[in-house]
Amino acid sequence: MIVGALMAAAVLGDAAADVAKLSWMAGTWIQEKDGLVVRETWLAPKDGVMGGVGQTNRPGKKPFVEHVKISAEPAGATFTATLPGQPPTAFVLLPGPDGEAVFENKAHDFPQRVFYRRCGEDLCAGVEGLVKGELQRQEWRYTRVR
Repeated sequence: MIVGALMAAAVLGDAAADVAKLSWMAGTWIQEKDGLVVRETWLAPKDGVMGGVGQTNRPGKKPFVEHVKISAEPAGATFTATLPGQPPTAFVLLPGPDGEAVFENKAHDFPQRVFYRRCGEDLCAGVEGLVKGELQRQEWRYTRVR
């Protein structure tokens, strides 16, 4: 039992370190185009957790708000999105280079992947996955607000 607890602590410690490596995402980011305003705000990592929120405003439509977090979980660093009227959906971080984070949940309908990467001073983000056997992808390029 002690060995199992030590192994679980080591896994959570590795996941917390992976979350800490995502500090480059922290801040408030915005994309504005043709009246569409998409904003994301991420808190800096602390004790294996980053909290965030996304807001999309489309002309003539009700604003859409999504609550997100990246946390150290037994499966590894995990991106969890909570959308209005839906249960939370978790995506696990895949191995990759610094300055890029790809989270995957193959069992989810769409998206199956959520990704972030540094784009110079900007933050690029997106979702992708298969819909009826075809790859669908949506991308955003945010500039830093603060």
